[in-house]
Amino acid sequence: MRKLLLTTVIAATAATGAFAQSASDTAKARRAYFTLVNYEMATLGGMAQGKIDYDADAASAAAKDLLALASYTNADLFAEGTSNEDLPGETRAKADIWADTAGLQEKSAAFYQAVVDLNDAAGNGLDALRPAVGKIGGTCKACHDDFRAKDF
Repeated sequence: MRKLLLTTVIAATAATGAFAQSASDTAKARRAYFTLVNYEMATLGGMAQGKIDYDADAASAAAKDLLALASYTNADLFAEGTSNEDLPGETRAKADIWADTAGLQEKSAAFYQAVVDLNDAAGNGLDALRPAVGKIGGTCKACHDDFRAKDF
């Protein structure tokens, strides 16, 4: 009986939207997600640029973490009403994202494939790592060019 009551209360609360995130919280979560992506890319990019000594294990670990992030279902982080027009000073996400969701999905798919390719290359030497990191950088730039404002 207690389980039934608890389940009913949880279902009723969820149905009323009590667990919904605010637009500001959604934008913060999106920024946090991309902060993690940037964290892993800093290691990989540093190695590719020669600023950090190449380490096959570290490169493989960063690539694996990046794959976990790229595999994350992040559609909820792009809820309408969370653009820089809606939340000035909180996000650089342009409203163009919601005008061109097909374009965003295409760019996301390219990023994902580049991360998959990176995982094949990361532990196989600097000569394999460099072009794979460059490919990811290209997918990031393509998305930023269309969907990310320069400033908050």
